[in-house]
Amino acid sequence: MFYNDNTRNILDNPILGTDSYKLSHWLQYPVGMDGMFSYIESRGGGFDRSVMFGLQPILLDFFTRRITREDVAMAKEIAAAHGEPFNEAGFLRIVDTHEGFWPLRIRALPEGSVVPASVPVVTVESTDPELAWAVSYVETILLQLWYPVTVATLSWSVRQVIAGFLAETSDDVAGQLPFKLHDFGYRGTSSPQTAARGGLAHLLSFRGTDTLAAVLAARAYYDEPMAGYSIPAAEHSTITSWGPEAEVDAYRNMIRQFGKPGAVFACVSDSTDIYRAVDKLWGEVLRQDVIDSGATLVVRPDSGDPVEVVLRCAQLLERHFGADTNGKGYKVLRNVRLIQGDGINDRTVRDILASLKSNAYSADNIAFGMGGGLLQQVNRDTLRFAMKCSAIRVDGVWRDVWKNPVTDPGKASKRGRMTVLRNRDTGELKTALIEEGIWHDTTRFEDAMATVWENGTLLKRYALDEVRSTLQASC
Repeated sequence: MFYNDNTRNILDNPILGTDSYKLSHWLQYPVGMDGMFSYIESRGGGFDRSVMFGLQPILLDFFTRRITREDVAMAKEIAAAHGEPFNEAGFLRIVDTHEGFWPLRIRALPEGSVVPASVPVVTVESTDPELAWAVSYVETILLQLWYPVTVATLSWSVRQVIAGFLAETSDDVAGQLPFKLHDFGYRGTSSPQTAARGGLAHLLSFRGTDTLAAVLAARAYYDEPMAGYSIPAAEHSTITSWGPEAEVDAYRNMIRQFGKPGAVFACVSDSTDIYRAVDKLWGEVLRQDVIDSGATLVVRPDSGDPVEVVLRCAQLLERHFGADTNGKGYKVLRNVRLIQGDGINDRTVRDILASLKSNAYSADNIAFGMGGGLLQQVNRDTLRFAMKCSAIRVDGVWRDVWKNPVTDPGKASKRGRMTVLRNRDTGELKTALIEEGIWHDTTRFEDAMATVWENGTLLKRYALDEVRSTLQASC
């Protein structure tokens, strides 16, 4: 039986947080290599820009964990059994000379920055001439940055779609927008850690979430007491447990429990027949109860074609509850709203809003819940993330390193030591070699990167409000 009290220590061992083949790489570099420089970037993929976010939890979880002699001994044993060589002397140097911390300098763009594809978001450089290989060794963990960046980018892109429809059909864009996309993704993720990092990335652009791990992560990593909010809501079991013949009683109970003046509560209503539930039960039997409660009922369809079902439900709700015409000439339902949480992605959000708009309904009437499509249906290739070595130093002399495969020019990598400059006038970001003359033109350009980690010290810690402000300013 391998699982025991030491399991957590095994899984947390920083030396073993890498790909197996990297255990042998220290033997493969040129003789005399005493420095290495690498960078991380999105090479494009599904979006031409990305939202930089999520480096801070990686630094706090992985890089602040000291490597110990016990870690070295354990890693040596596992490497031998696994069939890989092991750099015992190198890791003991980290323990003895660097107090167990990786001898690295990590620079990054501010979290919350909107970054064009092919502009580096992070650079990593060695600080100990004897341990230059450490730069590449930590790639496995550091490149997991792809995940929060990708979720943050996806959520932000959906925000742009919703914002556009609100601008055209709503009188209250600022008040409506933060709660228009709700995170339903916790159960669809591969782990609590995934839910925490991805769910928190969503909360850069929105405030609605049912992923509790995300608000806990905001407290732990970004000093935010409460990053997102939820409302009382039914699931199918809380409705179907009453039985089909008592469906109306299940709905009546929702009003009794949560229908307070000014409150908002949601009720899934497709357990049997969504149209009957909206038309007869909510629209006739319980109509006055909803109105008298002073609360806003949010009806949730959860099956069928999203565009068709949402529109028909909006029409049925208007028939029974009425609607007001806002200042832009679009209808806003009274007492009720809709939330669509099934089949939601950036395309269906656009299609649903377009359908409502063409039928004179404001985007005020609908919110969206996104689950697996938000937190799980992404991968490293969504934004084509990569970490590449671009320079090494051999016997004190830097030289460029790059790849340029003839079979795939899109995988060509950058060469040289670099940073990212920001144009002081336009805000444009561009990659620049450190040796280039443009680097010294401080009247037009400023260094957009900052050193966030060096040799065991976290030099910059972001609060979530700061990250959100940076994202908002970048839009």
